[in-house]
Parts: sequence; structure tokens; C-alpha cells
Amino acid sequence: MAIDDTPLSAPGAGIGRSGKVALALRGLPHRIGPVLAVIAALIALWYLACIPMNAQNALMLAEREGIAVTPATAQERRDMSGIALALATPDQAVARAFGQDRPRLPSPHQVVEELWTSTVGLKVTSKRSLVRHAGITLAPTLLGFLIGSLAGIALAVGIVHSRLMDLSVMPWAIASQTIPILAIAPMIIVVLNSIGIQGVLPKAIISAYLSFFPVTVGMVKGLRAPSASDLDLMRTWNASALRTLLTLRLPTSLPYLFASLKIAVAAALVGAIVGEFPTGAVSGLGARLLAGSYYGQTVQIWSALFGAAIVAALLVATIGVIQRVTLKRMGLAG
Repeated sequence: MAIDDTPLSAPGAGIGRSGKVALALRGLPHRIGPVLAVIAALIALWYLACIPMNAQNALMLAEREGIAVTPATAQERRDMSGIALALATPDQAVARAFGQDRPRLPSPHQVVEELWTSTVGLKVTSKRSLVRHAGITLAPTLLGFLIGSLAGIALAVGIVHSRLMDLSVMPWAIASQTIPILAIAPMIIVVLNSIGIQGVLPKAIISAYLSFFPVTVGMVKGLRAPSASDLDLMRTWNASALRTLLTLRLPTSLPYLFASLKIAVAAALVGAIVGEFPTGAVSGLGARLLAGSYYGQTVQIWSALFGAAIVAALLVATIGVIQRVTLKRMGLAG
């Protein structure tokens, strides 16, 4: 049996493994409770918002069925807000707010049902499968994330070691993020298409454009994290700039790197989705959003949005697991 090297003075050092598990389980409700309360409040607000948002369609459907509504004509209702309509005929507005085929704001259970149907209820090979669309979007996301991360790390190393790059490159890197991605994405697609580059790579470049900046900023902060005394010690040992980078600056920068990678991978997913808009793609999460907007399928749009959020959460969680394992092996875990 391995000997635990935890100091006896450390918090919880006198508690066995089973005791630590019991303490963790005992404190679980206190950690999850507030999160569940916030989620429940958001769902309640969502359901409440469906009533005024869908009131116009609700009263129109009631009128078609011969039910008296207030105001009586569509012309009068057109100039009224959703809240006013819901207050004018509350029974019909509430009764028909949560099950419309094409609502302005779909209810939570409609989105969940569509998510379940398009993921579990369909084969992955189906053109309507959200898993298939997510997989198609994931390819340029990961490629762009890799390109952007490597570019960000390289830029950060150059900025830290070169005063010239610090004064010249960093302002341009900051300025690049002020350009709206919706404006620059079509330009990238058209330029690359004119030289015969199509498919995954143009979307990956858009993802890299969004993901390199957080990595650059995080790595610059991390590479400059070593204290002056540590750097003086490396100079005392006559260590070269490369050796100082590999043995001191890079290990110290890892917590900053992983934090920036979590932001970068989510930004890369956004870039891949946006990159699908100007290409007229028929597959991918972006194509799913476009198809829903073309045909007024708001439930499909919201399910695709939540699908993208789930993919982003899984990517961030994966980096979090890699972070914990890496920092634990290096003895840097908190």
C-alpha cells in the first residue's frame, strides 16, 4: 500500500479515504442546491415569458376555432404588445402558449422533446440527427482550436521574449478582436474559395481567428508569472533563455494556459458555426440554425442552440479533466 505523503497538519489529514468520501457526499446538497435553485428559477421565467411572446399566435388560433377573444380583429391585435394581449384574454393566452407548432418562443419541454428526438430518437446517419450535425461542426472546431492554440502560444512566447513584438504585435492582436466575426467570415470564405481552398479548412481558420487571442493573453500572463527571484536564480545558474522557458516559464504558465484554453475552445465552436453561414452548408449546427430560420422552425433553432451549448460544455469539461490530471502529475494542483 502506498504511503500518503500528506502532512499531518494539512486539513483533513486525519480522515481516511472513506471518511473523505462521506464528507464530500454530505456537502453535495449544499453545492448542488443553489445551482438547482437557479436553474428552476430560469425555467420558471422561461415558461412565464412564453405567455406574452406567444400571445399573438394563441389568440389567432382561438379565433380560428370560433372562440371570442379581445380585441376581436387581427388588425387591432397587431398593434398591441404581447403583455397587453395576454392581459386582455388571459385564459386563451395561457392555455395555448406552451404547445404551438411554430411559437415565437418555444417552451422548455418543447426544446427538450426536440433535443431528445433529434439525438436519441434518430439514427446518427439521419440528416435530421443533431448528433450528426454536431459531429460535422466539431471537425473544424477542433482543427481551428489546434491552429489557434499553437499560434497563440507562439505569439505569447515571442511577446514575452521580444520587446519589439510586445510593442508591435500585441496591439494588433487586440485590435483584431474588434472586427465583428460576422463581417470577416464571408471575406475569409470568398478569398480561400478563390484559390481553391474549400471544406473544413476555411471554417477552421475562422475558428482559429477567434481562439488564438485568449490563448495569447493567458500565456503572456502565465509566462510572466515567475517571480523576479526565480528569474534571478536561473540567471545565477547561467541558464539560457530556452532553458528558462522550458524549466520555469512554461510549467508556471500551465494554470493560465488551461484557463485560456477553456475560453478558446468555446470560441472555436462559435467560429465554426459562424463559418457555416456564408458557405450555404447543408450540414452542421450552423446549417441547422439556418434551416430553422428559413422555415420558421423556432423549436429546431432552440434545440440546435442548446445542442451547441452542450457540445461546448463537453469540450470545456474535457479540457478541465486534462487540466486536473496534468497539474496533479506536476504537483501544481491546488
